[in-house]
Amino acid sequence: MIGLGTILNVAAIVAGGLLGMVCGRFLPERVQDTLNKACGVSVLFLAMAGAMEGMLSLEEGKLVSGGSMLIVASLALGALVGEIINIDSGFERFGQWLKIKTGNARDKQFVEGFVTASLTVCVGAMAVVGAIQDGLFGDWSILATKAVLDLIIVLVMTCSMGKGCLFSAIPVGIVQGLVTVLARLVKPLMTDAALANLSLVGSVLIFCVGLNLVWGKKIRVANLLPAVIFAVIFSFL
Repeated sequence: MIGLGTILNVAAIVAGGLLGMVCGRFLPERVQDTLNKACGVSVLFLAMAGAMEGMLSLEEGKLVSGGSMLIVASLALGALVGEIINIDSGFERFGQWLKIKTGNARDKQFVEGFVTASLTVCVGAMAVVGAIQDGLFGDWSILATKAVLDLIIVLVMTCSMGKGCLFSAIPVGIVQGLVTVLARLVKPLMTDAALANLSLVGSVLIFCVGLNLVWGKKIRVANLLPAVIFAVIFSFL
């Protein structure tokens, strides 16, 4: 069944969010704060692993690095476009709307939890590749793997940041659903080089999410999202 992968992913995020809400009720504030920092550190290391995989390679028995100019150019142009459009503000407005419509107007962490979790589970090559595979061949194995990872991530985030994290299922459903539907149009653009660039720059953005989790919101990560589009464009230059 085409689209099953995204349905499973959305269901896993909702399940993780619900489990996190139940567990979070029994955790005192100091434990939630420590758990939030632990989640942030975990995200940092996951992002660094992804970035190093894209930057480091063996050449004639020596470890060499690359991709620095790609990261600088993609992030700089992405930040410029993102700030002009102000994607971060749009994310927060949508979060505020959800907060009110879902009866969580008094939840001070709702918007932060929604935005942070959404960026963590939406950015990355697995979402794009998995949705394309699902759309073209009905192969949802990649998205099933991502669903398990997202369930754990959202569960931990919800314990410390509240029920807003649960609603990250909405952007995941929209983004992956669109890629699944448009798979035949997107596939020619997703060459090996394009996917490598997307994975590298996406890992850097996830690293920024981890920074915000550990030290508070320092970076408007949503305004950097156009960087992944520029990363794909650069693969054809």
